[in-house]
Amino acid sequence: MKPVIKIALSMTLVWSLSACVSKNNLQMLDPNQTTTEKIENKKLVIYQTLVRHFGNQNNTNKFYGSIAENGSGKFNDITDKALNELKKMGVNYVWYTGVIEHATMTDYTKDGIKADDPDIVKGRAGSPYAIKDYYDVDPDLAVDVKNRMAEYEALIKRTHDRGLKVLMDFIPNHVARTYHSDVKPTNVVDLGANDNTSKSFDPTNDFYYIPNQQFVVPVGYNPGGDGFKSTLKDGRFEENPAKATGNNVFSPSPKIDDWFETIKLNYGLDIQHNNTKNFVPQPPVWKKMRDILAFWASKGVDGFRCDMVEMVPVEFWSWAISDLKKKYPQLIFIGEAYDRNEYKNFLVNGKFDFLYDKVGLYDGIKRLMKAEDKATVKDISTVWQKESNGFSQHMLRFLENHDEERIASKGFAGNPWYAVPAMVVTATLSSGPVMIYNGQEVGEPALGAEGFGGDDNRSSIFDYWGLPQHQKWMNKGAFDGGLLNEDEKKLRQFYSKLLQLVNSNEAIAKGNFYELLQANQGAEGFNDKVYAYLRYTENKRVLVLANFNRNETKLKVKLPKDVLAAFDIEDKAIAFRDLLSQTKFSTNNINEGLNIFMPATSAVILEF
Repeated sequence: MKPVIKIALSMTLVWSLSACVSKNNLQMLDPNQTTTEKIENKKLVIYQTLVRHFGNQNNTNKFYGSIAENGSGKFNDITDKALNELKKMGVNYVWYTGVIEHATMTDYTKDGIKADDPDIVKGRAGSPYAIKDYYDVDPDLAVDVKNRMAEYEALIKRTHDRGLKVLMDFIPNHVARTYHSDVKPTNVVDLGANDNTSKSFDPTNDFYYIPNQQFVVPVGYNPGGDGFKSTLKDGRFEENPAKATGNNVFSPSPKIDDWFETIKLNYGLDIQHNNTKNFVPQPPVWKKMRDILAFWASKGVDGFRCDMVEMVPVEFWSWAISDLKKKYPQLIFIGEAYDRNEYKNFLVNGKFDFLYDKVGLYDGIKRLMKAEDKATVKDISTVWQKESNGFSQHMLRFLENHDEERIASKGFAGNPWYAVPAMVVTATLSSGPVMIYNGQEVGEPALGAEGFGGDDNRSSIFDYWGLPQHQKWMNKGAFDGGLLNEDEKKLRQFYSKLLQLVNSNEAIAKGNFYELLQANQGAEGFNDKVYAYLRYTENKRVLVLANFNRNETKLKVKLPKDVLAAFDIEDKAIAFRDLLSQTKFSTNNINEGLNIFMPATSAVILEF
């Protein structure tokens, strides 16, 4: 066989022939164009953990339970052992969710923290996205509340010592209605401190106002549930004049389904007058938010998952990210984005390293996992051909996060093993990052109503709660999986093997992509629930097959002539090895294709 380097020399040939067969079938990924790949030179594998859940060993799980009743994980629970286990699973970034101090119904007045009015707090624990103090951390997460920042700093160091990087949330669009920083640096002017509250909009204000009108708590809201008693639970939270709500509601009476517990930050957009931009002179909130990012970067945080980035002007992101990277060039920024038409704008102009691929890959794959009648793998083709707009390597792929339904929940797939083909595609489709959420790898089902979160197939971010499946792996803090049954252990082993592969195999980590659907149109076994593609570099190549069918499928997989020629394998006997199971396959003549039986909802990554 001639040297594999012929693949690189034949790229132009592959592209031209492929274009004749199927326009845009071959996606040429250039890792050198990705800022973060210059920084890391590897695929990002992110483990998202809601700190409040991760180390919580309490399994009481009382509806609307207090922190004393249901418990809360602590920074200190994320031990060296736990971090080593995440690293062994293939993780290289840990996203600590819910770190910054947010409004809560838990009383910390004895520790010098002002109590929040429960009428404008969602859940007993409170939403980690209703920030109360950008310069402080959540007291729920500390063993010694007065030493809470030092405990978080120790976690950052512990994470780095294990060879892992730290991500945390940055919530730029809104804050809690009780926002007040009591630990801010001495030179920091608090948000809203100098606002002219008589004006609905002023570019020098930090908030938007509804002048001469009092805020009204949503009708029917029952904070903390029937059993929660508080002298402040009276429906009469005082805010006069009322401020605009975080989801752009300019009414003193937001609805219960609005983000009524938050207030919108003003970046100089006159939202009520066609989003007119007032960016010169620079609105004061720009520098305040940039300084908050710099504060956390100075503590060793390696990157930020930025909440609802499209609700903040792209001009701010361009300025702030560019400015921060002058001092912290290794910082990465991940944007929660949902408008496919704006991807290019936020990546190129906004300077983000990565954006969520929720409305593209996630939504399409979810339909396949649920076995919906109209679900088709063509949705996956659409993602890399059109929706990613040429930026597939900049899209963060996932099947779970704190906003989405659990795979094993009754409202989603109902069976964690149905995630196998979906997770393989999610992890290997491109060189962009892949993420899993704590408990996903052991089939957390999110059963029952926790409180404000309700029975919604999610692990509540609003309530104190323990995750039963995750707790089996945690096993009294030993993180050795001793209580997992054999099926659960095998599921975690699948995730571990897959996540380890995405960086140990260079074809997956940084290789080129070639879809095989058109080449196999009409081939045996191929229907709208089977997806196939190649990932390859000069030195490595893999064939990925994903069977979303709920039944065994026999496939005859063919490689097109341009690929056979470029790989110099025409008319040759080829041996394949599944990198997940180590099962071996072969064909006497690759021109005739590869015959393979695919179990229901399965996938293989065949190195050849």
